[in-house]
Amino acid sequence: MKLTVLGSSSALPTSERFPSAHVLNAHERLFLIDCGEGTQMQLRKCRIRIGKINHIFISHLHGDHVFGLYGLLSTFNLMGREYPLELFAPAVYEKMLASHLADFDINLGFELNFHPLNGNDPVKILEDKYITVTSFPLKHRIEAYGFLFREKPAERKMRKEMIEKYSIPAVRIPAIKKGADFVTGEGVSISNDDLTEAPEEPLSYAYCSDTMYFGRLAGFVKDVTLLYHEATFDTTMSDLAEKVCHSTTADAARTALNAGAGTLMIGHFSARYRDISPLVEETRSIFPRTIPAIDGKTYDIGDLSGDNYNSEASGQSLPE
Repeated sequence: MKLTVLGSSSALPTSERFPSAHVLNAHERLFLIDCGEGTQMQLRKCRIRIGKINHIFISHLHGDHVFGLYGLLSTFNLMGREYPLELFAPAVYEKMLASHLADFDINLGFELNFHPLNGNDPVKILEDKYITVTSFPLKHRIEAYGFLFREKPAERKMRKEMIEKYSIPAVRIPAIKKGADFVTGEGVSISNDDLTEAPEEPLSYAYCSDTMYFGRLAGFVKDVTLLYHEATFDTTMSDLAEKVCHSTTADAARTALNAGAGTLMIGHFSARYRDISPLVEETRSIFPRTIPAIDGKTYDIGDLSGDNYNSEASGQSLPE
């Protein structure tokens, strides 16, 4: 899993930070999470193949999370896209989007499948061979959702030398990868642990923006490898954060602690902070494994898990 941050600003963009948008590469499949203004420009700057995006997830209907979608859909059309696009968004957006397309006389040349988000509990909204995607409610001024992407456990890896040693037929290998033992022609049972190696631990990524602090959230993203959580304000602005239903650095850190997250990434920074390093340091004082979301940067989530974590080697340290 690799994550590219396209935008890390809150409602007001800056000369260095675009509004919210992430791209998750999971097994060479691209998932776009939120689509703020300027998203398709960032996609091009980051050399991400727009045509490979088949799933888009919209957390809520504030402009800094959705205004870029209209232009992106138009670009898909102009590029001659023919294959379906899956769009996950709050239910009320379906009519709004249809109205926009009608007002601008846009007739999409591809199938746009709308998947409404709703509910007060986590809901599995997508599943395939490699991953599951779950939506869960956030606590914001309007209806808002977060998303949890989890890899499915991989099959065990065959030891090639064991295939030769015991003359294991190819037809038996799929069952062994799933955990079966092997019985030789002489009736000797060979343990699966001797035949295979354990696969790498499944990775996971959660996207939480925008939200104020609430206790249930940590349970929705329990043990996630990489938790992205908004930290719009520093702790001196906690009253304002509560008023506008956003989070402070301490709120993000508390959620990460309670969730047992591997690494916390903070973003959705207010434009009032030209230098975000104080926000990161404030968060690290509570949750040390914190990194900032940096526009245009790609993060290997495997480098952020368990003993693999190395902020400097992975380029995840604070910018100068």
